Amino acid sequence: MNQQYSNTRATLAIAKASFRSIIRSPSAVVFSLAFPLIFILVFANIGGGGVTVDVGVAKGSDTLSPVYKALRKVSVINLITTQTADEMGKNLSKGSLDAIIDIKKNAFATKRFSFTIASPLVPSTSSPEKFIPPYTVNVQYTTSSNKGSILKSVLSNIMLQMNAELLKEIGMPAMPQSAELRETTVTGRAYKYIDFILPGQLGFSLLSSGVFGTAFVFISLRLTLVIKRFFATPVKRYSIVLGEALARLTFSLLGAVFIIMVGHFMFGFTLIHGVVTVLNMLVLSAIGLIIFMGFGFTVSGIAKNESTVPPLSNIITLPQFLLSGTFFSVTAFPKWLQYVSNALPLTHLNNAMRKVAFEGAGLGDVTHQLFILLLWGIGVYAVAVKTFKWE
Repeated sequence: MNQQYSNTRATLAIAKASFRSIIRSPSAVVFSLAFPLIFILVFANIGGGGVTVDVGVAKGSDTLSPVYKALRKVSVINLITTQTADEMGKNLSKGSLDAIIDIKKNAFATKRFSFTIASPLVPSTSSPEKFIPPYTVNVQYTTSSNKGSILKSVLSNIMLQMNAELLKEIGMPAMPQSAELRETTVTGRAYKYIDFILPGQLGFSLLSSGVFGTAFVFISLRLTLVIKRFFATPVKRYSIVLGEALARLTFSLLGAVFIIMVGHFMFGFTLIHGVVTVLNMLVLSAIGLIIFMGFGFTVSGIAKNESTVPPLSNIITLPQFLLSGTFFSVTAFPKWLQYVSNALPLTHLNNAMRKVAFEGAGLGDVTHQLFILLLWGIGVYAVAVKTFKWE
């Protein structure tokens, strides 16, 4: 009795054969596992480059004060004015913000300032009125970030410069204070550099596998007439795509688990909710890979031969490797470049990974990032359908 043909079994057979092919491919192992692990080892031990101190500016803070204007000119200080007080408080305790600053102009400071200037020149039996600095600078630091010392140093230099200018202007015998600095520290969870670098390297692995792996596989199948031979069998076209996708998804998720475990047990990568956090990261990895495979399908459709795959793939991957917060924070870039970075899909995948891992966010808390990824998925697969060729 002849066994009835099953398209499901055909799909699984294709997936199994493709998975074996991926395992045996040196390039797949290098891009998906070796490179990310090398970068994790390097950056976890030497720390990050392009340091930027993210400072939240409290609502109502005096943005016309010389202190604020001086801070704006310091390249390593990234002043954030778009968050609410509640968001800033939460982000400070989580280490997403390095500090919060609130600059207030003191009432009657000018009046008392004039009195103090006159007092050395006009003898008086009454005790001189105490000098009140024109501004008070309230700064909140957090134990979750080690960048607070950078802001302290910057503020100290600003204060010294302002005090020196004030002394020269008014000719007082003693150094006046142009602003009073009040500092407090909030206790929070320590944010290690591995908590930043590992999600970026996981995204790097998924993007490489999705674009390069998919593009090379399908153009090779087309040029070697393997797909044409498939058409001589009852197998459906979607089974070919689905089988390859399942194989790549399985390999990438196993690689993601390996990278996460190495980061956690060797370098202390934070997993707030343990296994639940790992599962959420794997769901995000699967979503990211599916979207990145769309780029791979597009490249395989546009490419004329295997030699044209690398340059086309690099056009897609290199900007995302460099601009999506893979190696250093997006806030280190100029403002105009940050707009480009925030439009890239890998940026939103990396941000979602970091929120889930370090902040303990669930998938429902990263809906903004998932929505942007969904838009990219719809767009890239619409292009892939138009460009993809079977023969």
